Amino acid sequence: MSDASDVTKAAVVTPIRVAIALCLIAPFVAMLWVGSYAKTGPVFIGIPFFYWYQMLWVLLSTALTMTAYQLWQRDQRDQRARKTGTTSGGAQQ
Repeated sequence: MSDASDVTKAAVVTPIRVAIALCLIAPFVAMLWVGSYAKTGPVFIGIPFFYWYQMLWVLLSTALTMTAYQLWQRDQRDQRARKTGTTSGGAQQ
């Protein structure tokens, strides 16, 4: 029974976790919404919109994934700090 309560405590929705989810979901939504980029214009340095839009999302996806990773690391540090701060009687390192 204690295992189920541990899982429930870990599944807390925080603003940081919402931001992580948005960072990871945005590229999928952008690429699945084909109607928004299934066109040839505007052309950028001779490359039709369809292609440069997708290549732009490769770069954006990389940046968003890095941001999500950094936010996840911060969230994990905060959780460890709260856990050690409450279990050690308030004494922090």
